[in-house]
Amino acid sequence: MRRAPNVVASLAVAAALLAAACKPEQGASANASVTSASSGGMDYHITPTASNGVRPGIHPSVVFGEIRNPYAGNAAAATEGRQLFVQYNCSGCHGGRAGGAMGPSLRDSLWIYGNSDPQLFGTIVEGRSAGMPAWGGRIPPDQIWKLITYIRTLGTPAEPDAPPPESDVPIPK
Repeated sequence: MRRAPNVVASLAVAAALLAAACKPEQGASANASVTSASSGGMDYHITPTASNGVRPGIHPSVVFGEIRNPYAGNAAAATEGRQLFVQYNCSGCHGGRAGGAMGPSLRDSLWIYGNSDPQLFGTIVEGRSAGMPAWGGRIPPDQIWKLITYIRTLGTPAEPDAPPPESDVPIPK
């Protein structure tokens, strides 16, 4: 019987220590630089800023800082992005021409998580809860930017290997 009070006291102390460890120290900064990396020759720092009420992952500038696509408008990068789209089997979810399948269409204007280049970068790197896997650490940042460059060309005259116009598609009988 003597052991039971000791166990209860030990559990109480452990719970108090755990609770104290989970609370930030008074006066401690809510901003913390978590890591840094290089993206296509550009450095970015993952710096969550809890003090502004935005959680990391909600907006890419919170996580990655101010980043931009170094391949924006580059036709060769868009062509390579198309090849990467096929190589990484993005079409398995987004369809062969990114028109949607099990995953959403990348050809339309409906973008749940934002359609800016930094927002697309965040979506590819971090993934999304609705089924988009996190590719950060598996796809190098320069290839992610090339994928985004390809996505930007979808439905435009600059699209590499574009699908035929709808009038050229045979209608099944």
